[in-house]
Amino acid sequence: MTRAAIAGGAFAVITALIVLFAVAAGYRTHEPHPRPAVPSARTAPPTAPAEETQTRRAAESHPGFLYGRITTIDRAVYEGRLRWGGREEAFWGDYFNGSKHDNPWRAQVPPAELPEESHPIEIFGIKIIDRKRPIDLRRPFMARFGEIARIEARGIKGVRVTLKSGTVFDLDRFEAGDFDDSVRVWDATRGVVDLDSLRIRSIELLPTPAPGAAPSRLHGTVRTPQGDFTGFLQWDREECVGSDTVDGHAAGGEVSLRFDTIRSIARRSPDSSLVVLLDGREIVLSDTREVGRGNRGVYVDDSRYGRVLVSWDAFERVDFSPGGSGPAYGYFPPGSPLSGSVTTRDGRRLTGRLVYDLDESETTETLDAPSQGVDYTIPFGLISSIQRPDVEERGVPSLSVTLASGEELQLEPEGDLGDRNAGMLIFLDGRQRPEYVPWTNVEGIVFDPAPAMYPPLGGREITGAR
Repeated sequence: MTRAAIAGGAFAVITALIVLFAVAAGYRTHEPHPRPAVPSARTAPPTAPAEETQTRRAAESHPGFLYGRITTIDRAVYEGRLRWGGREEAFWGDYFNGSKHDNPWRAQVPPAELPEESHPIEIFGIKIIDRKRPIDLRRPFMARFGEIARIEARGIKGVRVTLKSGTVFDLDRFEAGDFDDSVRVWDATRGVVDLDSLRIRSIELLPTPAPGAAPSRLHGTVRTPQGDFTGFLQWDREECVGSDTVDGHAAGGEVSLRFDTIRSIARRSPDSSLVVLLDGREIVLSDTREVGRGNRGVYVDDSRYGRVLVSWDAFERVDFSPGGSGPAYGYFPPGSPLSGSVTTRDGRRLTGRLVYDLDESETTETLDAPSQGVDYTIPFGLISSIQRPDVEERGVPSLSVTLASGEELQLEPEGDLGDRNAGMLIFLDGRQRPEYVPWTNVEGIVFDPAPAMYPPLGGREITGAR
């Protein structure tokens, strides 16, 4: 904070007290949309399109924005539209991330049967010994905000997340997670306020009323060599509304362009992008992470798959298009227990409630695996079956995942389909003790249809509001 020279000792003391009080309060008020840097006249972007006013008015009746009630440690209450980190997650389909404190399913597996992994010791490239250790069973937590009922601090070490289904997860606050990002709230009486996580006691997520003036949401089609993906977007995993900006160096100097002035962005080289504005002008941007190889990828909420992350290597271009503000809080039903049948390599067929990878046990949890530069995050409720040929014996580079819509995906044996998968638990006929099947002995899995999902089974978009 810069202090101006202040004449008068008493006035200086009063000013200092005011500053200290504001810092102790732990929040800062902001303009709803920080003003971007002004580009040079040569590369000046057009002003926000005339349609922007209509878009913002339309957004007032579209409840896709996050909304909730935050209670602080000193019992103050803030309620309004929310955005994590000030400029990150803002919608019900965005994911809240964290790290689970422990793995309760571990106790269901006999210690002698827990999977192991190799830790070879080499000298001058020659393996001397191959140590075996139990596989790490700690798992990340991921849930869409629309599937969460409440988030609360548990002392200085923990975070508790309660899903709509009633399932509770305790997360480790010291691991990387979204809770310790600040939260921006558009409070009706206090204005736009940034709350540090250390001040937050709890966050109750609520259906969004008409949020008032709000920016447009990014939506469009991302083109890759493997095909096109259409849906709501997060550029560089963060920028997701029209008032966010993409920055770079152009012929006339540094440029900051609002997304609601952009028609398309195409990768021009590993370190530059061609931006086409709504008025037809073309600008080449370079020398920043977000328009070159440092870009962390583009999230696309494609209704066929849940969500995909298109890496910079796979990205070719994105064409923006209107899409509204997205699904409301009520569009996301509570998860239901995962169930189905597991076929083993020794010919058995086991049917009952399932726990996949000693971790995922509900239909809203996700299968995470890549394919040629695109990472898929697919809710299990959208999956019909997984067929797992023996990769080592048959040299098969991919596994077949069939969706409830009938589409078949060939995904690489990485992530939840890789050799670090901890195996399956099957609760046969409602028994208390499950049967455990190591991942190496799984031939195939057929899942029972989910009673309700968002996106709906078959990938059909829901329109209208509930």
